[in-house]
Parts: sequence; structure tokens; C-alpha cells
Amino acid sequence: MQRPHARSRLNHKSDMDHTRPGQRSSLPVKSKCKPTKKSILLIIIGSIAIALLIFFVCYMFLLSGRNHRRVSLRYSVVIDGGSSGTRVHVFGYRIESGNPVFDFSEGEGYASMKLSPGLSSYADDPEGASVSVKELVEFAKGRVPKGELKESEIRLMATAGMRLLELIVQERILEVARRVLRSSGFKFRDESASVISGSDEGIYAWVVANHALGSLGGDPLQTTGIVELGGASTQVTFVSSEHVPSEFLRTVSYGNVSYRIYSHSFLNLGQDAAHEKLWESLNNLAANSTGEVIVTDPCTPKGYIVDKNSTGEGIVLPEESKFTDSLQAAGNFSKCRSAAFTILQEGKDKCHYKHCSIGASFTPKLQGSFLATENFFHTSKFFGLREKDWLSEMIVAGESFCGDDWSKLKVKHPTFNDENLLRYCFSSAYIISMLHDSLGVALDDQRVEFASTAGEKDIPLDWALGAFILNTATTTSDSSGKSRKILLE
Repeated sequence: MQRPHARSRLNHKSDMDHTRPGQRSSLPVKSKCKPTKKSILLIIIGSIAIALLIFFVCYMFLLSGRNHRRVSLRYSVVIDGGSSGTRVHVFGYRIESGNPVFDFSEGEGYASMKLSPGLSSYADDPEGASVSVKELVEFAKGRVPKGELKESEIRLMATAGMRLLELIVQERILEVARRVLRSSGFKFRDESASVISGSDEGIYAWVVANHALGSLGGDPLQTTGIVELGGASTQVTFVSSEHVPSEFLRTVSYGNVSYRIYSHSFLNLGQDAAHEKLWESLNNLAANSTGEVIVTDPCTPKGYIVDKNSTGEGIVLPEESKFTDSLQAAGNFSKCRSAAFTILQEGKDKCHYKHCSIGASFTPKLQGSFLATENFFHTSKFFGLREKDWLSEMIVAGESFCGDDWSKLKVKHPTFNDENLLRYCFSSAYIISMLHDSLGVALDDQRVEFASTAGEKDIPLDWALGAFILNTATTTSDSSGKSRKILLE
């Protein structure tokens, strides 16, 4: 027996599946719709608009972050009044978790410019110092946002060139500089322009070196010492385990570590000042000799002729000094080295201490590793010395240079003017006489390296950076979060 409903469904299905020949089905049929050119264009325009919107949002976010970092930077300016020139240093730093973060790489974090001559050259014309100070201030203002000027401290710290002048002359030059700095727009106090001691200069150099090397805050005997050969003075600064007389002892406290540091500046024993001493003594000897006696200068290559009516090209001599026909250049490294040693040992008979390496000043035995900076570095680079065995190589290079003829040296070094080229005979001999003959550094001692930068970030070994650190970083934090204090006594 069949169910009528089942049959009805069967017949209905049959009617759906079959159509008569030539007759169209009345049921809808799915068809493939191809996109039109207009719809494709709209899709492309929409995609570009979305991409541009995303790019704009990201750009504004990055710009906002950059502006935030720029605004968050604080600034400080240090003007280094050196003997050969005046250099301005502009420092930018951030405060993170209440502590300063330094970046001494060129850019937002650091910029510098140097002008010559030094402030001490204006001894007879103090007002003339204002020109260079103004130019240095303008350089600094160009690197500090206007809104930050009033909150950014500026300091002028003069060194050995100014220390050689009489106090009344120092003060006249400083007062001219203060007048410029008061109207600079920076944060300035009169006492922030001063002549610093040689001991301070050495400590500042020691601080920046050990900051760069990451040893500040560690074992005192694992720190690195500094030997600086400047133009007017030489500084020796290092941690010594010997008993150091109080007049040569400085203390730097960093966190729970106290560093007892020997620091001394040998005034008038910088490279230029010592060379001046030699020329002056030879000139006086020649002036007082008869015409038949020839006085030779072992530190000037043969063939160099100086106008006898002048004080010499690039050589600093008193105005009353005049060259005579009795003085002749006779480059000889060994004799130049002996002359340099005589200068370094002058006054040693008046030494009242247990040990005096240079003159009558106490010098403990050098301990640990050292960085030899400034003219140690410049002379070594001129001769192309390697860091290993550089002292022994300095002797070979100096002997060759001093013994060569001046005309040949001019051909070999065409880019150097007479003033700069002339100094390398004396400089090479003076370095050996100071480090090896006087301070007792072995010629193959690997603990002493010449350098101008230090650390993984190649931080410049400039004492002004150390002064900035000590004046700014009154607190820092170690990994445990403990506050560290940096004190200079």
C-alpha cells in the first residue's frame, strides 16, 4: 500500500529535475559575477588610504617619542681654557629613575668646538678674550633648545696656561669672560669661571677614564691611572698603595668605595713649556758666547734655519729673546733626550721626600695600568706607532726623525706647517725621558698604552668630561638600586 504523500514528493522531485526541450527553467540559476574596473579602482584607493592612515599614525607616534626624548634632555656646558686653545663642550643627558644617564657620542648627547689661541695669550689684552668666548657661547647656544638655556649651567675652567700668569692678570681675563657668560642666557654664577688646580685636572681625567672603562665603583687597585702630557703641564694621577703625603693625596668616594689617589701637576713641564725652556737656555748660551763658539740645538733637525731677528716660527720665547749666528740646528735624538732629562730633573737636589722622580716633587712608584694621553697620543700617532712596544718604537722613530735633514722632512710631511713639524724631535725625546728615564716605565711595559679614547663606546679622554660627570652625577644607581655618591675631596 502506497502512501500518497511519498508519491507526491517523488513526482514533485521529478518535475524539478527535468524540463522540456527548448523550455527555460523558471528556477534561479547561480552565475559567476566578474568585478568591474570601477570596483577594482575603489579597492585600490581604499587600500592606499588605509596604508597612509597607518603610516601617519606611526609617524606621529615616533615624532612624539622623539620630541619627548628631546624635551627630557638636560644640558650642561663646560668651557676648557687650555694653554693652546679654548674648547667648549656641550653635554646632553637624561634623567632615568632619578639618575643621570650620559651619552658622550657625537650628536644630541655631546658636541665640542675649539678655538686658538688659549685665554692666557690675552695677558696683554684681556678684552681680546671676549671674542673667542662669545663665539664658543654661540656654538653652545646653537645646540641647546632656547627653552632650556636658563636651566643649563655653563662653566669656564682654565688650566695650566692661565696658572702660569700672575693672579691679577688671571682675574682680568676671567672677569672679561664672566661678563660674556652673564649675558649668555645660560645659568651662570661668577664663581663658575675659575682657574682650576693641576690636581683637579688630573682627578677629572682619572674619573672620565675609569667611567669609560667601567671600573669606577670597583676595586681601587683595579682602576686605571692617567699620565697627561699637555702643553704647559703634565699630570700624573693613579691609586697608590704607598703612603702619600697629604699635599699629593686626593679622595674620590663612589658609593661604598673610597679611592685614595695620588694626583700631581708638574707645572712648566708640559711639552711646549719644556721645549720653550730648552730654546731659552740655548739662546742665552749662544748670546753670551763669542762668535767663534757654536752652540748646537740637538732637538732641531739639521738644515732648519731661523731668522736671527725673530723668536722662531711657532716657538714660544720671551719677546726679548733673539737668535744669534752662534746657535745651529744639529738634530741628535740621544743628546736631545739628555737635554730633556736635565729639564725634568731640575731642582731634584731640593727633594725632601722619600722619592722624587721628577724635580723636587714626590712621586710614588707607578702601580697598575695607565693610559698616556694628549701629546703622548698625538706624537705616537704621528709616527704611526703600534700600541705594543710603542716606547721602544718611539726611540727608533725619534732617532730617524731628529737625524733627518729638514728639507727632506718637509717633503715627507707636506701637509704640516713648520711649527707643528718642528716639535716632533723634541717631543719623542721628551716622552722617553719622562716615562722611561724619569718615571721608570720599562720600554716593553704593556701596562702603559697611549690613547685618546677609552671603553667600548670610545669615550674621549678629556678631563672636561670628568668635570661634567663629577658636577652632574652626584648620584647614580648600581644594579641593586643602592644610591651611589660621588665626592671629590
